[in-house]
Amino acid sequence: AGINKATVSILFDNSDRNRSPLGYKDCQEITVTRQIVVGGRNKYLINGKLAQPSQVQNLFHSVQLNVNNPHFLIMQGRITKVLNMKPPEILSMLEEAAGTRMYETKKEAALKTLEKKQNKVDEINNLLDQEILALEKLRKEKAQYWQWVNGNTELERLKRFCIAYEFIQAEIIRDNAVNGVGQKKARIAEQDESIGKLQGEINEIGAQISALTAQKEELLGAEMKTLSENVDAISHVLVKETSLLNNQKESLKTEKNTADKIVKSIEDIKKSISERDFDVKTAEDGATDLKNRVEDLSKSLEEYEKEYQGVLAGKSSGNEEKCLEDQMRDAKAAVGSAETELKQFKAQIS
Repeated sequence: AGINKATVSILFDNSDRNRSPLGYKDCQEITVTRQIVVGGRNKYLINGKLAQPSQVQNLFHSVQLNVNNPHFLIMQGRITKVLNMKPPEILSMLEEAAGTRMYETKKEAALKTLEKKQNKVDEINNLLDQEILALEKLRKEKAQYWQWVNGNTELERLKRFCIAYEFIQAEIIRDNAVNGVGQKKARIAEQDESIGKLQGEINEIGAQISALTAQKEELLGAEMKTLSENVDAISHVLVKETSLLNNQKESLKTEKNTADKIVKSIEDIKKSISERDFDVKTAEDGATDLKNRVEDLSKSLEEYEKEYQGVLAGKSSGNEEKCLEDQMRDAKAAVGSAETELKQFKAQIS
């Protein structure tokens, strides 16, 4: 089968309790074992117990041994290199030699872990807030659901109560209806009996009426005939008088229309007379003016005739613009036109 693994062990004397690693003060010896298995898998054992690589590294750091940095052991040929180191490198070497570097490394790792954990805590808080909001929402929905369930339960109870109430009321109505039907049947029977009795009475009364009618016709036959003849005669006279009355009404209506027309004609005549009076007054005023003008013209004519007679007698008129004959002719024309206008006004007045 061949070789499958290789194992290396280191045995440390742990008799000095003051320099013992933490947690191993009760052990006289400390055995650190590394086992390499085919396939590249490593195993670490401390005193025969399986341990993590970090646990082994912490064990060596606690006794100022850093297997990853060989400065805890300075070889003879490396002294010059150590002397030429810079202050930060020397400080790092001293920290590793004193064993405090392990704590710084752990501190840095712890801070990184703490930062990661804080990020995780923040994420958890955010998720928690979201979950709280979701929980509150679910609580509200739960309360609403229970309220809805209680409402449905109450509704079902009320429905059952209503159905029971309606059932009881229906039974009461049914019982009342049954009782009412019995009463109605009894009343119908009574009504049938009453109707039979009334029908018999009606038949008896009808027979009595027939007998009385026959007696009446026998007694009043002759009188009814005479009265019918009188009624016919009176109806004929009434129709005649009604026709005469209608004719008189039509005549009266015609006379009223004629009277209305006459009244309207009288009003038109009065209006025309008023207009004529105005024209007469105007004509009289014009006639008065014409009379005055005729009188003036007559006076002028007389004066012209006197002057004409004087001229014929050998006197001079003293008018050099027109001759005497022209003046006489104008005066006669004016008198003629005035007389004509006067006649026209008189004709208008008449």
